[in-house]
Amino acid sequence: MTRIDDTFARLKAEGRSAFVTYVMAGDPDFDGSLEIVRGLPGAGVDVIELGLPFTDPMADGPTIQLAGQRALAAGMTLKRTLELARRFRETDDTTPIVLMGYYNPIFSHGVDAFIADALAAGIDGLIVVDLPPEEDAELCIPANEAGLNFIRLATPTTDARRLPKVLQNTSGFLYYVSITGITGAAAADAAAIAPEVARIRAASDIPVCVGFGIRTPDSAARIAAVADGVVVGSAIVDLIGRGRPASEVLDFVRALAEGVHAPSASSL
Repeated sequence: MTRIDDTFARLKAEGRSAFVTYVMAGDPDFDGSLEIVRGLPGAGVDVIELGLPFTDPMADGPTIQLAGQRALAAGMTLKRTLELARRFRETDDTTPIVLMGYYNPIFSHGVDAFIADALAAGIDGLIVVDLPPEEDAELCIPANEAGLNFIRLATPTTDARRLPKVLQNTSGFLYYVSITGITGAAAADAAAIAPEVARIRAASDIPVCVGFGIRTPDSAARIAAVADGVVVGSAIVDLIGRGRPASEVLDFVRALAEGVHAPSASSL
């Protein structure tokens, strides 16, 4: 059982959906990023997705791409990202951290060394968007065997033939991308998402978290009513990119958390 497994089991027992937030490691700089990440649990976040900056983020929209560019310009690397996670663990040993990014930096670091270093830094799970199930031997299987959850993405175009392959070796939770396209491109529609979540639940008992296109407490509440978790990234990263202070960013996160955790959301 990882911290991710424990968190979803606890929230299920409480009848609540998980609130998952994405921030780019090192944006706007190391210290500013660490301040925000350390504040997320107190603002109501259940799981933290920590973005790994990369020069060619093909699945990301402009907001996340710019965040990665700011982080890289500030000197952020894979090693510094893991250091940020280690610093977070000095004051929080319970909130799960999922490292989200692309395979190239991990491959360059060396898979075995990366897994060992990620575990030592307190990472609990991985989302590697450019490693399909056909490449599970590269990282997914070794990571699972070492005790890291490997979280896969499903989309509106993941049909009945593809879904079993996507679910194979997936652990922690499944990330359902609510829209086709890049991050931050459109608004999520709970009515359209509900049958897709039900379809995935019929095929697996793994928690289903929904992300992309969720920017307000109201939309977060609507998604929380039909899913096991709600993921918000671009709306938070946008505030950071506009130079807003950490206190304002965390106030916004707190408002989103209240939407996700509202009793009316979990009872719909």
